[in-house]
Amino acid sequence: MRAERRLVLVIAVIAVVVVVLDQLTKLVVLDRLAPGAPVTVVPGLVALTLVMNPGLAFGLLAGVPPGWRWIVVPLSLLALLVLLRVALRILPTGGWRERSAIGLVFGGAVGNLIDRARFGAVVDFVDVHFRGYHWPAFNVADSAICIGIGLLFLDMKKHPEEKKVIAET
Repeated sequence: MRAERRLVLVIAVIAVVVVVLDQLTKLVVLDRLAPGAPVTVVPGLVALTLVMNPGLAFGLLAGVPPGWRWIVVPLSLLALLVLLRVALRILPTGGWRERSAIGLVFGGAVGNLIDRARFGAVVDFVDVHFRGYHWPAFNVADSAICIGIGLLFLDMKKHPEEKKVIAET
């Protein structure tokens, strides 16, 4: 039982660190940047641009009429429930990488849900572009989610036979 608590504590600490970093960076951005006005960090590559994203990840569903945007919150909560189910399957056999990944994804999801509750949209501000290609603006929470999912993907590729057994149980 003590070992299980320690596993959950590691996940919780990582998630809390992500939420705190995410919300602190957004506080600074909201205080210092004007919406849509880029501040160049690395010329031709990275700028800081305040964008309020009413949609899902990377602006998906952002064009949905405001009266229908409420659908984003249940979809986000559904994604958290799916992650919780994955976490419950991974925790008994998972190592540091899996626990870290779950903490990163949970923290990122909670950070963005806080924004939705406060503003009705997610605060995005990292603006990456290269040779005419423009990646949708993102934030610390989005980065944590992507890194966490990447770690889970790497683990599934490293041990596919173990993950198949876990998925079938």
